[in-house]
Amino acid sequence: MQAFQHIVKDEVGLHARPAGLLVKLASSCSSDISITFHSKKVSAKKLFAVMGLGAKKDDEITITVEGENEEADCLKIKEFCEQNL
Repeated sequence: MQAFQHIVKDEVGLHARPAGLLVKLASSCSSDISITFHSKKVSAKKLFAVMGLGAKKDDEITITVEGENEEADCLKIKEFCEQNL
């Protein structure tokens, strides 16, 4: 299992556009990927679940990656978050 924390930097938080891009990337990965915010854990492959977290600018989210390719998948997700969230 791989996990990392990320501080949301986008001015409007984890809204539709970046959430949609994150879900698209997560769905292309073979690993199980989840996002935890305020003890609520959801699949990063489900758009409405990700948007339903309500993470705003400066909130910390935890992303967990589990699976055969978890190291590579975690790196892809982490790079995406740093550039887009």
